[in-house]
Amino acid sequence: MERMTYNALENKVRRYAPNCDFARLHKAYEFAKTAHSGQSRESGEPYVTHPLEVASIVADMELDCDALIGALLHDVVEDTEVTVSDIEKEFGSNVALIVDGLTKLSKLHFASKEEQQVENLRKMFLAMAKDVRVIIIKLADRLHNMRTLKAKSEEKQREKARETLEVYAALAHRLGMSKIKWELEDISLRYLDPIAYKEIAESINQKRREREQYIADITAALEVGLENRGIKATVTGRAKHFYSIYRKMYTQNKSIDELYDLFAVRAIVDTVKDCYAVLGMVHELYYPMPGRFKDYIAMPKPNMYQSLHTTVIGPNGTPFEIQIRTWEMHRVAEYGIAAHWKYKEGTTDASDMDSKLAWIRQILEIQNAAVDSDDFMRALKIDMFADEVFVFTPKGDVLNLPAGSTPIDFAFAIHSAVGCRMMGAKVNGKIATLDYVLQNGDIVEIMTSSAVHGPSRDWLKICKTSQARSKINQWLKKERREENVMRGKELTERELKRIGVSHADLFRPEWVETLCKRYGFANLDDLYAAVGYGGLAVNKAISYLREKYRSEMHTEVTKSDGTPAPKPGNAPHKTVQKKQRKAYNNNGVVVRGIENCLVRLSRCCNPVPGDDIVGYITRGRGVSVHRLDCPNIKSTGEEAQRLIEVYWENAPASQSYLTELQIASNDRTGLLSDVTACISDIKIPITNINLRITKEQIALINVTIEIKSTDDLIKVSKKIRQIPGVFEVKRSNL
Repeated sequence: MERMTYNALENKVRRYAPNCDFARLHKAYEFAKTAHSGQSRESGEPYVTHPLEVASIVADMELDCDALIGALLHDVVEDTEVTVSDIEKEFGSNVALIVDGLTKLSKLHFASKEEQQVENLRKMFLAMAKDVRVIIIKLADRLHNMRTLKAKSEEKQREKARETLEVYAALAHRLGMSKIKWELEDISLRYLDPIAYKEIAESINQKRREREQYIADITAALEVGLENRGIKATVTGRAKHFYSIYRKMYTQNKSIDELYDLFAVRAIVDTVKDCYAVLGMVHELYYPMPGRFKDYIAMPKPNMYQSLHTTVIGPNGTPFEIQIRTWEMHRVAEYGIAAHWKYKEGTTDASDMDSKLAWIRQILEIQNAAVDSDDFMRALKIDMFADEVFVFTPKGDVLNLPAGSTPIDFAFAIHSAVGCRMMGAKVNGKIATLDYVLQNGDIVEIMTSSAVHGPSRDWLKICKTSQARSKINQWLKKERREENVMRGKELTERELKRIGVSHADLFRPEWVETLCKRYGFANLDDLYAAVGYGGLAVNKAISYLREKYRSEMHTEVTKSDGTPAPKPGNAPHKTVQKKQRKAYNNNGVVVRGIENCLVRLSRCCNPVPGDDIVGYITRGRGVSVHRLDCPNIKSTGEEAQRLIEVYWENAPASQSYLTELQIASNDRTGLLSDVTACISDIKIPITNINLRITKEQIALINVTIEIKSTDDLIKVSKKIRQIPGVFEVKRSNL
């Protein structure tokens, strides 16, 4: 690829913004060039090539001069001695705001890399709420970094690719910037699953000539029909993007040869009226597939996407999708929020833009309610980046919620007062249970009481969105403090009993004080209350104290005569060591040859007694126990020497293990209640359940259960397979 130069950038900008202040733009380039002087990228190129490429991507979206200058300067504060004040002095407050929003908090100390990532995201979202150009430039920055990722180490490649897929590609989707989203996804796939990427590329390439001829035949037929009707249109064909194909293969468990919609045809016209005229013509030429028509013009997606989608049977019996849109819709589909940006020409209504970015305020609410970085990222992925379901109020207003949402989520999405007064719900005119999973097109009516009884704690297990969970927790926290404190103490004691550690060993005043500060609580009762109303998971608090305990137990303290001193808690040295062994090997797993080490069951595969297992010696976290067929163990590569023999032995009778099943069934009314009843009948506790419906009307139910061993797993799987419509039951942890 030819390296971008300043002259090439300026020529690109002149084509769409001839009135840009090019003297100021050139000044910004020279400023960046001087600031980054002597710095090189890992590829060996001068560092200034990176901001030039980022500015070029921003210019492709036709943003204004301040945005281009912000792109050229986006790294100077982070990587050089230049300050935000220097930027403001030279280029003004708007550019300074953009650059500050793009500057990572790398000079501050954080407890972990994950915490630093979350704090950087928090800062970016705050800046984004003030100026949407921040996120547009950030996505351009990430795109160029991904294009040049081959210069990084393999570990760094995978880390950046995973972060890109989970956060930045999802953000691009939320902002409607599909062109950037697709490229970010495809590049991420190349590094996360290179074998699958290569297989897809080779399969598509092998049939390229056949596919191109097929698309050419369809395009020619459509062009003749359009000409006969006097409709001016541009018709093109394209293959689906690699990541889109990959997801279909993964979710549908099919090979690429079994997927029929690997390509799509697009017709772009001048008016909305022409869109529907083309749709009618397409359905005259080809037989439409039932249930495969979507009108995103009448009902745009939350990210502003508009188009007509229909899947029809092609000339040789092969289905294909056609998308029909106007040129303006096409621009929005490609560039999303950048196409609507209110600063660009000053013609877009500010309130209209604010409504399009209302979800950013939801992110800010999430971050304020989050207990820690894990909580924030989990909420972000559920609320912002999950698949969506569109439902209606009785007045016809549309609400979009994460897939799997319930009437409780709907009520709190309308207003917290509605949620707190909720006593029931109707869906499509019929009474529905509160755990009913909302489907596209449902009309939901919330029934409220004049008296505020408030939400039940059980609702926390039913609701999907962080907004609902946050509002419920706030109500419980405010209205039921004493009850929450008692419940928190009870849950804490239960967890301590489960892991075999006494309260006195862990809850020492100095450790508790540090723990409360860590999570922002004034005292221990506040912490217990948070555990009680669900604001803090009890295992999080105890894990922190266990690490303190473990660290203390490994610190040798001597008395003046040189003999080992008793450890805190007035216990002799040997007694403490024995207690520690009980604490860290109580899950039924023994490490061969090692008596005293931390042993934990890995969450990636959730092993249970009866599974073939292997241990992996982690860095600073003891031995992690995996199932022998866990892909994370298969991919340890050069670190295979860290594997160690482990085995099940004498698990406590009270010990239970979480595992997750995925149930695939033909969708039907009452399926979810049949599954829960079936599991309850054999006395297996359910801790979580989620249902989603695929486009093919296949119900996928993920249910987390507590079992004692693989015998329970076999028993419950066999029972579920007898439910009418169910055709697959498997563990979904791998």
